[in-house]
Amino acid sequence: MRWTHTAGALLVALALALLPAAPVAAAPGPTVELSQAEGGKGGEITVSGSGWKPGALLMLLICGQGAPGKGVIGGTNSCANTDGRAATVDARGAFSAKLPVAEPPKPCPCVVHVAGVTGQQDAVDREFTVAGHPVAPLPEASGDGRLAVLATVRLDGSSGLLVWFGAPPRREIVFTVGNLGSAPVKDPVFQVGTSHGVFAPQYEERQWRGTVDPGKKALVRLPVELTAGAHGDYQVSVRYADKVLVEQPWGVGRPWGVTLFWLLLAVVVPAALFRIGMAVVDRVRPATSPARTAPGHSRARPRPLARLRTRAPEPARRDPGDDEPTAALPWFSPDSAPSAPESSPTTKGHA
Repeated sequence: MRWTHTAGALLVALALALLPAAPVAAAPGPTVELSQAEGGKGGEITVSGSGWKPGALLMLLICGQGAPGKGVIGGTNSCANTDGRAATVDARGAFSAKLPVAEPPKPCPCVVHVAGVTGQQDAVDREFTVAGHPVAPLPEASGDGRLAVLATVRLDGSSGLLVWFGAPPRREIVFTVGNLGSAPVKDPVFQVGTSHGVFAPQYEERQWRGTVDPGKKALVRLPVELTAGAHGDYQVSVRYADKVLVEQPWGVGRPWGVTLFWLLLAVVVPAALFRIGMAVVDRVRPATSPARTAPGHSRARPRPLARLRTRAPEPARRDPGDDEPTAALPWFSPDSAPSAPESSPTTKGHA
């Protein structure tokens, strides 16, 4: 009897082991809902969603040449970017925002494209019809998107003198891609982004002109540009078909020319103001100021410099009737002097 109970327990355990395990419910991904599926230009719809990362910043756009599951062909170049709106996800992972209806630059089928700008880079497309907007078939895919990087990535270019004074740094990110798929990839559109510190990359679309045949490789050059005055450690990322292909660090030097300019400005401007102020003071103040003396005391005024000079001797005065100047010494000439009588002897002491 005891053996029977033991065998029954073993059979029950074996049956439970053979039963398929119950599927575990996966966490729901981000979702988007529209207040209406169709609208005309000038109208407005409400876009709401749930399951997003709390605190994330979202971008809401109406795009042409798009379909759910296929994405937006041509990227944000197919979207009405000027009429886009931004929304912030609350603590529960939900958001709600008003979006004006605008005609995208590309024909429909159209979608409402919701994508994360910071943090988690999720993207969801919801089908939407813009009333009165042209409709055209979606263009054929240029390839299966199976591009892979085959060689070392590098940044080409150098900083010029203007960058030293705060101009935007520019480089070219160069890498080699190979087509691992079975269809050619023609004119692929890459997304190039730069990030600094803890911030997420801000991607911009760059189209490369050319065709990569199956099993072939090609050298790709894409321009990269930072904002004016940027300096520090940056990271350049290249993404294709929602997959990051390249990540390359970029160390940007500080624009010391700007610092030198401000230092010179801090020295030159005060010196110029000082000289201007002294010139104004010299022009405004009186030429001479009276000497201040105590009561009952007199102070000799300084004699002018002209009065201290030695006077030159004055010439001899002449009478109006004189034709010749006064004779010089001796006073008597030998002819006009009185002569003594020959008979009278000369004695000492007599003239």
